Amino acid sequence: MSKSPNAVAIPGLALDGPSPFPMYRKIYDGIRALVLDGRLQPGQALPSTRSLAAERGISRNTVVAAFEQLAAEGFLVTRVGDATRVAAGPKAKAQSHASSRLQIARPPRFSRRGAALAAAVVSLPASVGRWRAFRAGVPALDAFPHSLWARMSAARWRSADSSLAAYGDPAGYRPLREAVAAHLSTARAVRCTADQVIIVSGSQQALDLIIRLLLDAGDVAWIEDPGYLGARAAFLGAGVTAVPVRVDGDGFDPAAALAAHPGARLAYVTPSHQYPTGAVMSVARRLALLAWARRARGWIIEDDYDGEFRYRGKPLASLQGLDDHARVIYVGTFSKVLLPGLRLGYVIAPPELAAGLIRAKAVSDRHCAAIDQAVVADFITQGHFARHLRRMRELYQERQSALVAAAARDLCGLLDIASSPAGMHVVGYTARGIDDRLAAAAATQHGVETTALSSFRMARRGPGGLVLGYAQAAPAEIESGVRALRAALIEVKGHARSQKPVSKSR
Repeated sequence: MSKSPNAVAIPGLALDGPSPFPMYRKIYDGIRALVLDGRLQPGQALPSTRSLAAERGISRNTVVAAFEQLAAEGFLVTRVGDATRVAAGPKAKAQSHASSRLQIARPPRFSRRGAALAAAVVSLPASVGRWRAFRAGVPALDAFPHSLWARMSAARWRSADSSLAAYGDPAGYRPLREAVAAHLSTARAVRCTADQVIIVSGSQQALDLIIRLLLDAGDVAWIEDPGYLGARAAFLGAGVTAVPVRVDGDGFDPAAALAAHPGARLAYVTPSHQYPTGAVMSVARRLALLAWARRARGWIIEDDYDGEFRYRGKPLASLQGLDDHARVIYVGTFSKVLLPGLRLGYVIAPPELAAGLIRAKAVSDRHCAAIDQAVVADFITQGHFARHLRRMRELYQERQSALVAAAARDLCGLLDIASSPAGMHVVGYTARGIDDRLAAAAATQHGVETTALSSFRMARRGPGGLVLGYAQAAPAEIESGVRALRAALIEVKGHARSQKPVSKSR
């Protein structure tokens, strides 16, 4: 009696059912899985390609293609005059495959540096996708000149400049470096040449490169407290001890830093608009910090993440512009002034560090995307960048005013928000009895994104607050966001009141 056409010559090989793959791929995947799971043993003979094709009612060439691929990958062995058999090697593969499933719960064994990197927190969790009020650090994507950018990008792709499609200079596209140097000298009083400009994949890469280049594991650095989580993570990942230094109305306090740890080798500061409090470092403290760097031969990282956005008077001059001894490393980014998705930033390195940073950049990721750099260079040199900054300053001032006004009306007694002369976010200080971490969590449940001020602290002290970004939120979103935030704060305050113990009268 002939075999049924639906018989399966290889036990466990299921070829029926819907699949996006062609039949030869289904045969390949099925036999491969049976070998890895140990259901087909080493040396076990398989039916001939002719008989398997006849039994399944498919072309023999389809079966041959699957068998040849499996043989090429070492799963099957074919010999003239003998049946096709399962190779001897896959037994070990099957055992390791099975054991890996049993051991999947075991934590991986990282190096000390790897463990530190795996534990580092660059930013607090946020939803992926459309931005919601009031996520900080996000520019007005709705006001970006997308059509202009598309035309400029298309023009670059149409150009005959083949160098943009090849490997690029680790230091960055030369015209962009020149444009950055020219802009910063005028807008931020930065003193540099194009040779000191290094284009990087955002400020986070800049911090990582600088810290790894200058500090050894176990070295000490000063960091603002509260301060930027990404900087803390970069120090942690490099095995550097980050000593928190308090921030007050005059910004980072060098005297407090020296009292906390006089042996630091580097200081990380955001002097023009401290993140997240918004404080501006006073001139006296700037000069004191520069004096320390000169005296101790220490380094200063000046992170000027949003210094372009100042609404009262001109943008403040950089700390780097006051440095006469080349101890300040200036870091900037296009993420806030253009688009976060560009992943482009820059380092202005002291001359003695420039060559080392360029080599470190090459080790990290060779170079940034040349086409994107060329478009940014065109955007700056053709005057679009300066116009865009002017528009964004006006827009952000309007949106900040809308947030402050709505908060004064709806959040009185819950959150105290004052206007700020700069930046893309404000800090609202929570009323007594409102835990800022609980408030941030409740806000998320009400459809609002905000971050607790205490989340940015290393030392557990200081008032509670919420960091509220307004740059990305249109006026209608600001209004609805404030109402949602009010509901969240009332909920947290009411819960806290209900949890208070009631004193018993005698």
